[in-house]
Amino acid sequence: MNTAAGLGPFEMSSSLFMQSRWVDQDYLLSVRTLAYRSGCVIERDGFSVFTIGCALEFELPSGIANEPSLVSTILKGIESRSQPSEHRPVALAAFPYDLDSRAAFTVAEITVVERAGNAPYAVFMGTQEALEEISERDLMGEVARRPSLEDSKSPEHFHLDPVIGHEQFRAKVAAAVVAIDQAIVQKVVLAREVVVVADRPFLQHELFGRLRALHPSCLSFAIHGFVGATPELLVRKTGSESASTPLAGTMARSGDPEEDRKLADALMASSKERREHQYVVEAIYENLRSFTNQVLVPDEPHILELRNVVHLATTIIATQIDPVVASLEVACKLHPSPAICGTPRATAKQYIEDHEGLSRDLYAGLVGFTDSSGDGEWWIGIRSAMIVENTARIFAGVGIVADSDPAAEFAETQLKLQAMLAVLVRP
Repeated sequence: MNTAAGLGPFEMSSSLFMQSRWVDQDYLLSVRTLAYRSGCVIERDGFSVFTIGCALEFELPSGIANEPSLVSTILKGIESRSQPSEHRPVALAAFPYDLDSRAAFTVAEITVVERAGNAPYAVFMGTQEALEEISERDLMGEVARRPSLEDSKSPEHFHLDPVIGHEQFRAKVAAAVVAIDQAIVQKVVLAREVVVVADRPFLQHELFGRLRALHPSCLSFAIHGFVGATPELLVRKTGSESASTPLAGTMARSGDPEEDRKLADALMASSKERREHQYVVEAIYENLRSFTNQVLVPDEPHILELRNVVHLATTIIATQIDPVVASLEVACKLHPSPAICGTPRATAKQYIEDHEGLSRDLYAGLVGFTDSSGDGEWWIGIRSAMIVENTARIFAGVGIVADSDPAAEFAETQLKLQAMLAVLVRP
């Protein structure tokens, strides 16, 4: 593995080589199995990326915001060895909520990309000396030689510890409403953190399997201990077009289809929820206009149904963006949106820093992928957990506006926390 200590992107990427090939379903299954266990994965409907091994680790002491095109620049600098032109190298990454804080990303030795309607392909990356060995790894044999997944012992006992007490959080919401009434801020998002400690280490393959089963319409991810299933697409950029689907405005589902229809209608009719959502839409629109004048916003939001909640969602399309603009550059411009920060942005960020009382780390940061052209997609890292062995940190945030009710906002955090608690806690 190469580590970019004191070296620039061109020096590091020039030491790597790549080749690729189409792969069959047996190879795909082997990589998926190994990635589920201990590699990196993102999966959504019709698209998956699985990675194992590390060819390059690059540290960003000042964060990704100052160098948003760096990842694609490094990938572009890797010398190719006769791969098909459509097989671009891909890097998965998760960046912190604070894009100016220390971050890192890795370039995997083996990456398999699967798209609906296309054959899967593998990209191999490494030094000139190691490349052949990497590309010829007997992954099916490795899977066969590893202990059976059934032999792994799952956690059985769990302890849950809210970092901030219930009454204290409700008081924070009430204080935020006062700040809004005093015109200090228009909207601010406050999060709760719950620490889950198990009697044994959490098993990534179990967690990821549950995420896919419980939240099939979301982007599920597992990237170096950061796992989750996020419903919120910040930006998907392909060539000169990008799409964003911000979420804001939430209501619980009942489980009864007729009652859920009434709840969805009430959500659409709520002036409080619509105002909270509109702040986000306007911010995404204005920031996309930094790249193009061709930004299309629907007149009305739509309802996004998840397992236990529904959200107001709006899909915003921008066209005629300069193709050389990297997807991460767009994402860094949009982030943090009012959906996970507030508005005005600078004031809300400062309010969160002063009053939230926790470190978000990767929660509500960016999670996704980019390829060597800069195309890619970046989602908001919500409905997620940061896992180290037997400890998981989970978060849930709520948007506070002028007429927010502290008890209702607290209840909303409990609903959102259920997304990960249902995955982690299986006594």
